[in-house]
Amino acid sequence: AYRAHMATKLTTALTGLQVAKHPHASLKHYYDRILAVTAKMPQDAAYRVNTEAVVKARQTVVEQEAGVTQVEAKINGGQVEELILQARRELSLARKILAWRPWEPLVETAPKDQWKWPY
Repeated sequence: AYRAHMATKLTTALTGLQVAKHPHASLKHYYDRILAVTAKMPQDAAYRVNTEAVVKARQTVVEQEAGVTQVEAKINGGQVEELILQARRELSLARKILAWRPWEPLVETAPKDQWKWPY
């Protein structure tokens, strides 16, 4: 029964991206860690709200779908190996955003017209 869930493809056909041996477990791992980091942010922080919405939706798909093909089709973000790479990068970004704390007020007043576009 265990072998039935193992990856059956031999290549991703993407240079440098190897076939994931345990894609469901990998995605669950990264999604859980992303949510743990975002939980440390204020509940109304834009990054937290939007990231949690995407991650929770993807996590639900991973939990409900046993097949890799179905996960790829429902998430529609590329091959499962690409989804793992995206999740790994999102975790890295979430940690940086937690350190940067963009929800806090500016240290000093922004220059006049800094947010005006176009000039």
